[in-house]
Amino acid sequence: MTSSASRPQLRGVLPVLQTPFTPQGDFDFETLDREIQWAFDTGADGVVVAMVSEILRLSESGRRELAEHVCKAAQGRGTSVISVGAESTPVAVELAQHAQSVGASAVMAIPPISTSLSSAATRDYFAAIAAGISIPLVVQDASGYVGSAIDIGVYGELLEQFGPERILFKPEASPLGPNLSRLRDATGGKAQIFEGSGGINLVDCYRRGIVGTMPGTDLLDAIVALWNALQAGDDDRIYQLSLPICAIVALQLSAGLDGFLAIEKHLLVRRGIFKNTVQRQPVGWTIDAETAAEVDRLFDRLQHVL
Repeated sequence: MTSSASRPQLRGVLPVLQTPFTPQGDFDFETLDREIQWAFDTGADGVVVAMVSEILRLSESGRRELAEHVCKAAQGRGTSVISVGAESTPVAVELAQHAQSVGASAVMAIPPISTSLSSAATRDYFAAIAAGISIPLVVQDASGYVGSAIDIGVYGELLEQFGPERILFKPEASPLGPNLSRLRDATGGKAQIFEGSGGINLVDCYRRGIVGTMPGTDLLDAIVALWNALQAGDDDRIYQLSLPICAIVALQLSAGLDGFLAIEKHLLVRRGIFKNTVQRQPVGWTIDAETAAEVDRLFDRLQHVL
């Protein structure tokens, strides 16, 4: 097992990969490799498999196959984070152990979404995952678009039990900024927090003390540039970049998870990274021509800024 001293730390810009499919619905690993290569070439510190990777629409064997491919592709280039949340504790633990066995730097998990859990049950679920592995666990509250919010007390108990190097956090419940500050203050600044708003809240969250961001790959060049501007304290550059990013992400947010999926794949095709915009079915929203035209106009403005 990798010791915590030699394990690469999760930090910086860690994009969540979109999963490319063939027209027949199979994994397109050639395109996935191109996406991962582009991510690292663009300045990503690692890659993530999570909600916009369509994991909720994959079989368990498909999730394992995707994890194996991503971890192997990221080896030696950056960190890899694999989402392992499931509807039962044993399945989540098994997925976490599999991710660790294929070289994941960390795992991430949302609570089960088919039932409403008590705080104690939520804590026990995450504690079982963390206890079953030796790599870090990112506790994700994805309630902005799926599942229920996690009580702040759960974070504190997990942090106390496992320590800040084993338990990290990705809170997404609204309002994101104030909730992030509550978590930071309640843990005495020990909580290592990522934001995952696609970039729309990145500036606000950075100022509240996050250690990294998990955006999509579609706007990665802009997010890397924005992260660098935040680290440099260059306010003019920060707002030149963040305003068009926010406008695009606002359109994604308006349609929920399917909005992120459809618009991100649209932009990845525009970049020449993806061959198509195929998603696993069924979906609740597809991009219309007028939304696509507005996304394209905003994307062109963002590229001009870059």
